[in-house]
Amino acid sequence: MKRIGILTSGGDCQGLNAAIRGVAKALYVEFKENVEIYGINDGYRGLIEGNYQRMKPDDFSGILTLGGTILGTSRQPFKLMRIVDENSVDKVQCMKDNYKKMKLDCLVILGGNGTHKTANLLSGEGLNVVTLPKTIDNDVWGTDMTFGFSSAMEIATNVLDCIHTTATSHGRVFIVEIMGHKAGWLTLHAGIAGGADVILLPEIPYNIDSIAQTLDQRNKRGKRFSILAVAEGAISQQEAKMSKKEFKAARADMPYPSISYRLSQEISERTGQEIRVTVPGHFQRGGSPCPYDRLLATRFGTAAAKLIANKNYGNMVALQNGSIVPVPLCDVAGKLKGVPKDCEIIQTARDIGISFGD
Repeated sequence: MKRIGILTSGGDCQGLNAAIRGVAKALYVEFKENVEIYGINDGYRGLIEGNYQRMKPDDFSGILTLGGTILGTSRQPFKLMRIVDENSVDKVQCMKDNYKKMKLDCLVILGGNGTHKTANLLSGEGLNVVTLPKTIDNDVWGTDMTFGFSSAMEIATNVLDCIHTTATSHGRVFIVEIMGHKAGWLTLHAGIAGGADVILLPEIPYNIDSIAQTLDQRNKRGKRFSILAVAEGAISQQEAKMSKKEFKAARADMPYPSISYRLSQEISERTGQEIRVTVPGHFQRGGSPCPYDRLLATRFGTAAAKLIANKNYGNMVALQNGSIVPVPLCDVAGKLKGVPKDCEIIQTARDIGISFGD
């Protein structure tokens, strides 16, 4: 009898339930009645606290199109994993103990960058682990695409589409702040698809005067409005020169809710134009997964089941050049897949006149 645990960790996104379903259905096909699946509630916290339940085949029906995660999730910072807390809880030891208590043959983990650091830690501690890459940021190393990204891109693009009509009507500059603290994939893709005039990414520090010049030039050409797609992690060229400590201090003292509101003030002062800010926020992570994410999550799920059947543990399933392949966790953990400044899609944007503020 195979005993498999599944947990979802970190921020939620579209496609988690589709991936859970893919793993479970493929396991039932592979092992027939000789498999038991245990759902671990609320991510690593559930594994630490021993909060889990035996799942039935019916639990995985009707969830393909369902957003969020039926298992619940939580954020458990990797940097605190080896620190014994005030209640004398050794989190790593507790996870190992509960893995053994459940008599698991493998633990399937769905998550992003921080999740994969902990997954690699558990693998190094002797647990059989297989992971699936999820995040709307598409910044997990080793895979061309994460599930959740395409769904979030559709939502962010729709926001930009809708903003265009009111921006055109009123002749205003609109800033749309899109999720992405450290990587700008979502802002880049949605910005191009949504017809943004300026795209600001964490990977390409901006010059506020360059942005103002772009908007002034559009005005002179008779363009009554402009749209800026701004990643929440966008930074100025001055900030890019700061140390991490200096940057954190500067942002902590910033008298604005987010970078977009600071940009609004700075652009207005330089151009005299009327600025509006829209922050769709967690809308981008919610709702049903798009068809592409349902397919990708299912492909990842079935590939994870095959790794388990072949006892090929310590790997993340990944999409590379159109194929699903295993990637060692040690090659993934601790690495961020940012947007290369010279990548083809950046050049595509520049070729149609989009400014990156640099």
